[in-house]
Amino acid sequence: MQIVFGPVSSRRFGVSLGVDLSPAQKCCNFDCVYCELTAAKPVAAIKNPPSVEQVIAEVKAALVVHPHIDVITLTANGEPTLYPDLARLVRELNLIKGRAKTLILSNGSGALDPKICEALKGLDIVKFSLDSAVQKTFARIDRSDDNIDVGELVAAMAKFRREFKGELVLEILVVKGLNDTKVEFVALNAALNQISPARVDISTIDRPPAYPVKGVSRELLHELAQQISGVLCVIASAKYGDEKFELSKEELLELLKRRPQSENDVINSFSESSKQNLHELLADGMIKVVDAAGTKFYRLA
Repeated sequence: MQIVFGPVSSRRFGVSLGVDLSPAQKCCNFDCVYCELTAAKPVAAIKNPPSVEQVIAEVKAALVVHPHIDVITLTANGEPTLYPDLARLVRELNLIKGRAKTLILSNGSGALDPKICEALKGLDIVKFSLDSAVQKTFARIDRSDDNIDVGELVAAMAKFRREFKGELVLEILVVKGLNDTKVEFVALNAALNQISPARVDISTIDRPPAYPVKGVSRELLHELAQQISGVLCVIASAKYGDEKFELSKEELLELLKRRPQSENDVINSFSESSKQNLHELLADGMIKVVDAAGTKFYRLA
């Protein structure tokens, strides 16, 4: 079972070592239209999760090889807050993380669960998604398994922010024709000021999505961002460090299973031997190149 993947260059958090808490299959309580994983019916729990001991063992081994990462990122082939022993895992990670910060990439639904909130308080950075503060739009984009009320979700995020001593980052992913209007962002601005995160990242679809939806232009992202006031707002873009990643064919396959890599990712982050391995996998038919709105991505065949 491959749990740890990367490192990858995160456009938001620097050089990231990924920790997949649902490596066997996609397990998420949302079925977001823009998900870069395969489409799947929402579920309420991770099936066959790895043990805390398995996760820690792989993270320790990876930190020996990659000691200069910025963040250890809890993610999942789905939603990481569904992991059943999250609190203990966070405690154990804090004992071995060294200079790195701990981060979770969550859809934000865990803010409604007091037990999950307690576990999240042990992390350095928590990223929640909030794609709309309008109920109808929220339901159309994120498609939760339990018909979440977005007003209650915003209130829960605000409560978590008041109690959390780390950094709370919110992400808005803009989808063409759904949440790309001034009305949507006026509502989001009110919600963001209620929550008061450390930062808001505004982005759009830049990897092949599970469903036939499209992103918006960078110019429109900037226009929409003008509706956000009182909160630090960032238009997310790729961030590459100086380190070039040495990845075997097996590591590349594990990475691409979870996160398709753009041509720029490969050019800026991969060592020459990693690029050679990538091209051999392409020649062998194990991976393929797809075009998403003019950007080429490498992903599993």
